[in-house]
Amino acid sequence: MTRIAVTGGAGRLGRSLVAGLAASGHDLVSLDRAVSDAPELAGVEQIAIDLSDADAAAHTLAETRADALIHLAAIAVPFSAPEDVIMRTNAGLAVSVLGGAVKAGIGRIVAASSPTVLGYGAPTGWVPERFPLDEDTPPRPWNAYALSKLLIEQTIAMLARQTGGATRFAAFRPCYVIAPEEWAGALTQQGHTVRERLDDPALSAPAIFNYVDARDVASFADTLLQALPEIPNGETFFVAADDALAREPLADLVPRFYPGTAELAAVLTGTTPAFSNAKARRVLGWRPAHSWRGELSEDASTGSATGAVPEAFRLVSRSLSQERQRRDDVSSLAQRPGADADPTSTRKDVLA
Repeated sequence: MTRIAVTGGAGRLGRSLVAGLAASGHDLVSLDRAVSDAPELAGVEQIAIDLSDADAAAHTLAETRADALIHLAAIAVPFSAPEDVIMRTNAGLAVSVLGGAVKAGIGRIVAASSPTVLGYGAPTGWVPERFPLDEDTPPRPWNAYALSKLLIEQTIAMLARQTGGATRFAAFRPCYVIAPEEWAGALTQQGHTVRERLDDPALSAPAIFNYVDARDVASFADTLLQALPEIPNGETFFVAADDALAREPLADLVPRFYPGTAELAAVLTGTTPAFSNAKARRVLGWRPAHSWRGELSEDASTGSATGAVPEAFRLVSRSLSQERQRRDDVSSLAQRPGADADPTSTRKDVLA
């Protein structure tokens, strides 16, 4: 059993990750701006803390006596706050939390980055060198959120250079996270249901149709923490489903939304996703267990549902999800006090 501290543990991804790791037998402590009553955190030790205070972060992390840290706390949605606020908050948290973990003597440190570091969705256009996208694809961030996530990866590399092999580090880029309740009709991060994202490709196109089940992120984190002493220090991994969140092949869909990519996207046949998880399979022996086809019980060839959620339940789930999202915007995005966040920004769905 490993004692694991998770920053942002009360957030969308954090709740599922904490629950998954706890179910695997680990001892969890969640650090967030407020204690949460989320059922996933029942029985889990929680600490309310402003992690942007570097001294408080280092002191509290030392008191947890954790063997490992997973850093999730951040403003989690592009354009959900002014660009300068996103940059200051996420960059400051990276230094205070990750640096504080080193000072606290935590031996295994993992931080969440984002696929958005690659720069897709840039207003001036975006054409990658090749598909599928992977860890060797050059980062080209075009907004503060993506740049702040790349800075998190660079902070990991900086600290690895400072500590040598004494502390083990890694970063991971989770694709568009779908929590378990969202398969049942609750709203996803951008305010649509999973089925709506499938029915209208324009909703998933900003993320190039990437996704991953939150439970698979938890299993990835468990696998990564166990492997950290044995793999090269400071590695970065994409955490993605084995297929695309689309009913049509991406060879057809990607050029429709990303001009100039037709030739490159031609390799994305069948259910092949735009983002590869091959490195995680190769280095860690990990692979996802969940896909939208299995979770939605849908005939992929016709799009017909064989287990559709009743409309009344879907509407209730939508209401509950909206309330949960409002709570997340306040407590789990780890913004500094007074930050002028706008969780209803119309640009929330530009990237994911």
